[in-house]
Amino acid sequence: MKIQNFSVIIEQDKNGFVAECLDLQGCYTQGKTYEEVVKNIKDAIKLNLEDRTARREKLNAPERSFSLSNFQIAVA
Repeated sequence: MKIQNFSVIIEQDKNGFVAECLDLQGCYTQGKTYEEVVKNIKDAIKLNLEDRTARREKLNAPERSFSLSNFQIAVA
């Protein structure tokens, strides 16, 4: 079994959390808690990959790389 890394963004909104896998188009989910959305996105990624394998699509290693930073800016 091969291990791959996938880029995921998790955002909190008024209803809980939303997660999107940037490496797999249309792969996103939600959850009421952070722990729930993490579990759900892992499941969504696995299902997405299983579906692609069943359709005999070539599975390429994710090519995307990004950095997320916080900056403190003084505002008047």
